[in-house]
Amino acid sequence: MTDTPENQVTGTSTRQRAVAASGTAARRRDSEIMSSWTAVCRFADLTPERGVAALIGQTQVALFRTHDDALFALGNQDPFSGAWVLSRGIVGTRGSRPTVASPMHKQVFDLRTGECLDDHGVAVPVYDVRVREGTVEVNCA
Repeated sequence: MTDTPENQVTGTSTRQRAVAASGTAARRRDSEIMSSWTAVCRFADLTPERGVAALIGQTQVALFRTHDDALFALGNQDPFSGAWVLSRGIVGTRGSRPTVASPMHKQVFDLRTGECLDDHGVAVPVYDVRVREGTVEVNCA
């Protein structure tokens, strides 16, 4: 391969760019493997202002779609009762914060942070969630 004038100006050859690109692709692939995204359901199957439970490996996740189509994923276990019920909680807001109230004792949790708004020393796990080609995926890693 010969270098074009553009490559000579920047000081990189076609081979150097190819090697750099393959390294970037490998890092991206490794990142995807390390992140462990799991398909859960179709976005259209989620009812706004309702939660659903999903078992991802050994992790129970409560998945919520809010009225503005935002998605949130929390641990499904209510830390006060120990019951696996947060997905059945009441979705709402407190101020501008999207929330879910536990169906057991009504403690309210911030859907973005997992923080209990009624007892600031308590929180539930929060998981990354995304939509790819209409499918909701959760990362429990």
